[in-house]
Amino acid sequence: MAAMADVFRLSFILRGRSHARLRASLSWWSMPLMLLMTATLAAGPARAQEAAPEAPAQTSQSGDPQSEPTLPSPVTSPAAGLAPSDVDAMDSAFGAFQRGYYLTAMELALPRAQLGDPAAQTLLAELFAGGLGVPRSMDDAAFWYEQAANNGDAAAQFKFGVMLLEGRYVKADRERAEDLMKQAADAGNAFAQFNHAQILVSAKPGEAGVLEALPYFERAAEKGVPDAQYALAQIYANTTGIPDDKRARAREWMEKAARAGFDTAQLDYAIWLIDGIGGAKDYENGFRWMQVAANGGNVVAQNRMAVLHINAIGTKGDPVEAGKWYILSRRAGYDDRALDDFYQGLTDDEKRQAIEAANAFGKR
Repeated sequence: MAAMADVFRLSFILRGRSHARLRASLSWWSMPLMLLMTATLAAGPARAQEAAPEAPAQTSQSGDPQSEPTLPSPVTSPAAGLAPSDVDAMDSAFGAFQRGYYLTAMELALPRAQLGDPAAQTLLAELFAGGLGVPRSMDDAAFWYEQAANNGDAAAQFKFGVMLLEGRYVKADRERAEDLMKQAADAGNAFAQFNHAQILVSAKPGEAGVLEALPYFERAAEKGVPDAQYALAQIYANTTGIPDDKRARAREWMEKAARAGFDTAQLDYAIWLIDGIGGAKDYENGFRWMQVAANGGNVVAQNRMAVLHINAIGTKGDPVEAGKWYILSRRAGYDDRALDDFYQGLTDDEKRQAIEAANAFGKR
């Protein structure tokens, strides 16, 4: 496997440092388990991922993700034995929920939830978790998530599994949480697939665990989960035993994650373009993607923007812009002695302009 430091560095500024999300001194799969939620348990139904700000145009696929609905359609997943009229009522309950008529959704879903319908039970859990039409009650939400999970609803299995893993609102139970996460993953829940993959990697560190988890990462990535797309790019690029046709798609997956708004992917995609990882070097687009990540607040990208301006890589050299990005990253706690020396070498007027530009950036 290629040295991971070669993946996460800019060739012109390698100093053995780490960036915010993945450390170059460690294999990427040594990260702690990241629980990916479409929304917090208290925030109600999931919302679509926001697009990357002013993402530069690329020649490859756009990679815009399609968010998976939090709730299953009551038409496609009714409880066994329900009559057509019951299915129609469930459809009405789900429609009311989608239109914001939460009390109506509650009235229609409650009788069916009490009869064991998992879609209705999940709907009730979402209403209680979000405080939608009813007082927020995570105890009630946990109760209905558990009922729906026990009845096979994949979205509820994922949500309740997260609760069990975190020990929030319910007693922690990792073994049961992992079992529910696998059930939800095997049933096709994209976010459960990503988290189950992370669980597999955590349980079996090294390439063997990565290869065992790979199918779940791939399924989640195909469904538009940015974290999974980012992980897949790293796996394809750096794991031995990956077929050449998959390895050739590593940059494509990194771009998809970047376009989905994942700032670490935007940072690494910029680095890959500049260093020629997974394809030809492209300094201009590398600069643009670094700018997207920096404008979004990624501190490492802000530091790298200073370097790009100093070295005129993908842009014209501009000491004031370099000073601005240095100030922003330094204020955020990023220590870079080489850039400290650069800044001290600026004229008083350049320092003044850089400070003014950094202050203006902070007021956006």
